Amino acid sequence: MKTILVTGGSGWLGSAVVRRLLARGDRVVSADIGVSPVLAALAKDNPNLTNAICDLGEWPQLMRLFDAHGIDAVIHTAAIVGVIQCADIPVKSMQVNVGGMINLLEAMRIHGVRRAIHVSTEETYGDFTAPVIGEDHPQKPTSVYGLTKLAAEHYGDVYSRDHGLECIHVRTCWVYGPNLPRPRMPQTYVNAALKGEEMHVKSGGDLAVDQVYIDDTVTGLILALDKPKHRFSAYNVATGAAPTLAEVAALVAKDVPGAKLRIEAGPYLHGDRIATAKKGALDVSRAREELGYVPAWPIDRGIAEMVRLTREGQSR
Repeated sequence: MKTILVTGGSGWLGSAVVRRLLARGDRVVSADIGVSPVLAALAKDNPNLTNAICDLGEWPQLMRLFDAHGIDAVIHTAAIVGVIQCADIPVKSMQVNVGGMINLLEAMRIHGVRRAIHVSTEETYGDFTAPVIGEDHPQKPTSVYGLTKLAAEHYGDVYSRDHGLECIHVRTCWVYGPNLPRPRMPQTYVNAALKGEEMHVKSGGDLAVDQVYIDDTVTGLILALDKPKHRFSAYNVATGAAPTLAEVAALVAKDVPGAKLRIEAGPYLHGDRIATAKKGALDVSRAREELGYVPAWPIDRGIAEMVRLTREGQSR
């Protein structure tokens, strides 16, 4: 039985990773700056879960964490996520996304922990130069978020080269699912539809972007964790398709009869003020061939499941 450290384990994606690892019998150390009620309750019923308070920016805390647990590998989900979030706090984003990565890699080096699976993002690519892009696409981020995540990737590559670590970057795209913690589509669409509220978005409907259901993201991360030997340091984990935001709104309306959603064409602005990089779909053939990754949640199925689970949650 292996012990897996999940950084950001109380977060939306991190907690999903924790639950999947526990379900298959791993020991899990969830490290975060706080413990969510969900993970606190889960730890009471599962002796294989340890919740640890740890800020990756605080070296003594991180060293105590590694000293106290026999960590075999790391899934690194901790980050300040999102274009707007990072643009608003650029220094803090650098400290967390880059400084936290450096501290984590250094702690791994000192304690002889070799493998880290790093959650990265399509934002490292910047403007897509084709409708579907692979991992060899130039990485020219246009956002603070993408810049910090690309820097984190580079640190992982340097530590892999110089210290014998194996830092694998999983580049995902617009991850969605129930309880998405940011005010972003399709969560905003689903919430408005289920509440019977009208939603009129005046621009952005023709943005085509790969959107990956959270369960597929977790699957890709764990497949990367489990692969005995990697030939590549980066994998796209998404769906390989890029529906427009207007098409996603139409799917929500299909699953919520009577929904009043209108998403007009035009450029998409993060937070109504920062233009998005040009998007598209991520080619997932490398992940398919090397990891055995097969996306199980095409957008129509994922939206239907998100609507179902959100409706159930609201009815409780």
